[in-house]
Amino acid sequence: MPHSTSRYLAEGPRVAIRHFAPEDGPEFTARARESKDLHRPWLFPPDTEDAYAGYAARLIEDPARAGFLVCEKDSGDIAGFININNIVRGGFQCGALGYGAFAHAAGRGLMREGLALVISYAFGPLGLHRLEINAQPGNAASLALARGAGFRREGFSPAMIHIDGAWRDHERWALTAEMWPGGRPPAADEPTPPADTFAQS
Repeated sequence: MPHSTSRYLAEGPRVAIRHFAPEDGPEFTARARESKDLHRPWLFPPDTEDAYAGYAARLIEDPARAGFLVCEKDSGDIAGFININNIVRGGFQCGALGYGAFAHAAGRGLMREGLALVISYAFGPLGLHRLEINAQPGNAASLALARGAGFRREGFSPAMIHIDGAWRDHERWALTAEMWPGGRPPAADEPTPPADTFAQS
């Protein structure tokens, strides 16, 4: 079935971003199952339709979250996802990013381009001032993606987030609107991190 492009929020040279929808369940969960070897031990996206239904509902309904699917423009296929979690308004205007590429799209620079689109959307229509990424020290690809997008390392927090049955150490990275040069997606020939993976979901 062809994908609809009418819901795209922003487009780059190769990818576009849109919000999650309930009908994305079959494709999203199939991609998650195909990507388990890539995702473990860092990330555990929903891989059944029941789990996806609750996950997507929270992203759609909760004002403290915003979920984005990164889609390949030529096919509409879902390449990965980027969520803004723990959105705090008032004097903070901040949120925490979690992201993941699917195996068929990893290493192609698609998530780097998608991340640039989400950052521009966050600092533009969403009106946020600060974005944070918390990544485990061993997740080299996630750290490279954060660094490549201009995030700066702000610190290290032992036993910060409970993942896969244990409290895990995380590096803390952040980007503010003043640091962002306008959201230009990277050109296709620009260097990319060794693999596009994820921080947390």
